[in-house]
Amino acid sequence: MPSYPFETVDVFTNTRFGGNQLAVFTDARGLSDAQMQALAAEMNYSETTFVLPPSDPANTARVRIFHRTAEMPFAGHPNVGTACVLAGHGRDRDGILLFEEIAGLVEVRVARDAAGLVTGATIAAPQALSLGIQLPVDAIAACAGLGPQDILTGRHPPQQASVGVKFFFAEVTPEALTRATPDIAAYRRLSAANPALEGRLSVFFYAWDGDKVRARMFAPLSGTWEDPATGSASATLAALTLSLSDEDNIAFEIAQGVEMGRPSLLQVTARRVGGEIRATVGGGCVPVLRGEATV
Repeated sequence: MPSYPFETVDVFTNTRFGGNQLAVFTDARGLSDAQMQALAAEMNYSETTFVLPPSDPANTARVRIFHRTAEMPFAGHPNVGTACVLAGHGRDRDGILLFEEIAGLVEVRVARDAAGLVTGATIAAPQALSLGIQLPVDAIAACAGLGPQDILTGRHPPQQASVGVKFFFAEVTPEALTRATPDIAAYRRLSAANPALEGRLSVFFYAWDGDKVRARMFAPLSGTWEDPATGSASATLAALTLSLSDEDNIAFEIAQGVEMGRPSLLQVTARRVGGEIRATVGGGCVPVLRGEATV
């Protein structure tokens, strides 16, 4: 049977067994869509990536991203982790990698230490900020086992937004964030009441702590009960936050995964460019395992 090599990394951390786990199949030629999905489900990480030759030789690779139940158009930690793995194989050009994805072209800039070892990466989200629908406060609160009083609406109501993949954003009190627990029945009710969601409902709950953010992301309908680090949502939060201000640019840190025992740290930026808002997210990456899968 053919075998396919993979490497795993922990992303948005500088410590092994922290951050968000990722499996990278470094040469996925020959795998069918169904096989990729089956391997992602078997890995049981938030996401798994599959590297293919690019359609344009000027780019580094075509990267397909699967979570446990479906393919994603774009995601944060899969791009950071995949870039670190490929850069470790010398696939970058002057520290830059370009990934072809469903949501568009993703540019990744890798970081190296004094010895030349890859230590992390920063990605530019493929799309400008776009806003979607808003959902009722009480329904979003119920998704995390919270009450309406725990949701803060001074900046914005529960808001759908995207820079490549859609999330709902709900600001909560710091105390509520700590005790939040996903309620899959509430997720199902909210999803059924809003057919436009097409069964996809990922909610990024966050709280400001001075000039930094603490966050948790629950997406139980797609198999992710809680995510240790959600780069695409973090970049979107930076863009959304900038849109609510008069500033030209913004930068801050987001801590996630603490309640899971997998602390993560994400560095986000957003800036206004020609009437649009563009965002980046970056962080560390640590190699963990290597192996191969037979299919």
